[in-house]
Amino acid sequence: MIRIRAPSIAGLDVETGTPRAACRRGSRYPSDLTDAEWAFVEPLIPPAKRGGRRRTIDVREVLNAIFYVLSTGCQWNALPTDLPPKSTVYDYLDLWDWDGTLERIHHALYVAIREQAGREASPSVAIIDAQSAKGAVKGGRRSIPRVTTRARRSKDASATSSSIPLASF
Repeated sequence: MIRIRAPSIAGLDVETGTPRAACRRGSRYPSDLTDAEWAFVEPLIPPAKRGGRRRTIDVREVLNAIFYVLSTGCQWNALPTDLPPKSTVYDYLDLWDWDGTLERIHHALYVAIREQAGREASPSVAIIDAQSAKGAVKGGRRSIPRVTTRARRSKDASATSSSIPLASF
């Protein structure tokens, strides 16, 4: 089993022990990956497909662009020009979501952080809030009361409620 160390925990860089913000001073944006973070994530990203054109895009820059959108909440059109084009970034995000790469990265980070904190890789206890459990019971009391009065309709709007029988014409 390969041991992977997470790049930081509790705001400190694992290797140097310096504050995480100090490690990011040389980066363009606060959301950019540090070298330690990139070394952790890089093996989890699938290589380019065989055949066809070679990959010309820097995958680290694609991740930096995804993290930029997530951290700032900006629109795809507002990506800075020094990051890859929005269509490329979105296509990689969509591909990695489809093939499970994002789930693998999330799971690896989750396990590494739990191990660094001195816990087991998977939690052994789950806590459910009592209020949440009551609302999930099938057949339980409705949170929104049903409407008890019928809507009023105009008699002129309905052809079936006219007072003149159709056979008289």
